[in-house]
Amino acid sequence: MYGYPRLTILLNQKFSFNVSAGLIYRLMKELGIQSKEMEIGREIKSYDDFQNFVNDDQLIEGAYKIGVIGWEASKVLKHAKETRHIFSGHPSSTDPSIIKVFSMMDDCIKYVLNVDYPLQIIDIDEYMEILATESYDRNPIGVENAFGDLPDRYKNELSNRFFGSYIHKNSSTIMRSNIEFCSPILWKILPKPVKIQVVRRIDQEIIKGNETTIRLAFQFIENVQAHEYLTLNAKKYKIEPLIEELEKNLDVFTVENRCVEELERFSNSIPIDLLSRYVNALTQTYIGHIGGSAYFARTDFYADSAALRIPEMFEKFDDTAADAFIYSIKINKKLKSRIKTPAKLRRLRSLANIVLERVSINYHNKEILESLVDESQEKEFFEYLRI
Repeated sequence: MYGYPRLTILLNQKFSFNVSAGLIYRLMKELGIQSKEMEIGREIKSYDDFQNFVNDDQLIEGAYKIGVIGWEASKVLKHAKETRHIFSGHPSSTDPSIIKVFSMMDDCIKYVLNVDYPLQIIDIDEYMEILATESYDRNPIGVENAFGDLPDRYKNELSNRFFGSYIHKNSSTIMRSNIEFCSPILWKILPKPVKIQVVRRIDQEIIKGNETTIRLAFQFIENVQAHEYLTLNAKKYKIEPLIEELEKNLDVFTVENRCVEELERFSNSIPIDLLSRYVNALTQTYIGHIGGSAYFARTDFYADSAALRIPEMFEKFDDTAADAFIYSIKINKKLKSRIKTPAKLRRLRSLANIVLERVSINYHNKEILESLVDESQEKEFFEYLRI
């Protein structure tokens, strides 16, 4: 056991236990690990500092946090340290039994010495510097390996550094491009609490009011596909203006196409107090209007790009969204007027078919949807709408 490159157990006549600080310090340097993980309260610049100012508890806890030892090993070593105090911490201490000694040794061998040597991990400061240059290696396999071996605390720090650097006003396009490449890879292996913490930094940026920073923050979240972690405030900040613009620009196809494209990113997490307006705006956009054109031999007009996206957005509906759909048809006078035209009624039916497949078995308004999708019940459906 003596000289083992991680943690060394020294047994003397009174069964003293010690963690080899020098070996751990060297190991941490080899792995690119910073001594700040031990929360010493001062900067450790050298081996002498490490040996003089780091106690056993800090060393064991730090080694566990950086992944040098596992949870079981940390508990075993702490128990070993306490055992040393009991049997060798005072002149009147008694000798431990041979069973106690061998039991302790067996635990240390099993949970500490027999565990594989940890892989080298990246130095975050150096990694961020390389990320800002064109020499950064955009190899997915290499990036996955680099991130996969990181302890959770380092994944947490790196994800926050990515976010902070991405929205920083002085970051170069090279830096942002490289972050856009590697952040989705890191995001896949982040613990959920870390994802929530990073995403909710957007609320802090919204309060500051810097439009450019807020836009970049939302771009980062979109890049890692983390809209579901946005707070209600952040969702409303982004979604409500889009709905309002869509409502004010009915039949302005360029605006409808753009608004629907942006709303699609949030289609699985619309705030409940915006749902009715959201569904009504999408329904009207999809239906379009009847008109004439000197350039096209058609009378059925709608925003082509938006019309391709809206059915997929309707596929994320639940019973509450279905209620909003039916309510929109019932109260929207312009929509009721337009669906009197067979072409527009067919378009409404196509949406109703999607909604009907999405509602629950016992959905209370299912009969209304069924009458809408059934052409033979067209009269009954119009009577319901009082058309």
